[in-house]
Amino acid sequence: MALLIPGKTKYRKQQKGRIRGISKGATSIAFGEFCLYAKECGYITSNQIEASRVAITRFIRKEGKLWIRIFPDKPLSKKPAETRMGKGKGAVEKWVAPVERGRILFELGGLKESIARQAFSVASHKLPIKTGVKVR
Repeated sequence: MALLIPGKTKYRKQQKGRIRGISKGATSIAFGEFCLYAKECGYITSNQIEASRVAITRFIRKEGKLWIRIFPDKPLSKKPAETRMGKGKGAVEKWVAPVERGRILFELGGLKESIARQAFSVASHKLPIKTGVKVR
């Protein structure tokens, strides 16, 4: 299993922030003919991206090509359980990709529409947000 984490970042920890609104970029199909896009905002972890990727590649087998259009480059930290307040920010627990509405998550090309829709259906069950399928 290949972990999706950035090789190097300028700062170890970030503030969580707030995700809302419509995505400014990555809203149109660039590589394949079909895409899975986000219908709501949220964080998608590196494990969820990997699980979706595995689900899609197993479903399409050797035909078609898959493009992953998101990357988890935001660290989320967490303090250990039963720890008193104070003493600084917790250690980085996971890496997430902040996703806004309309953002394209995955693209598929070189296969039939019915197979692409089924593959995206399987992948959407691995993700914590509502998704939809677009066709070029």
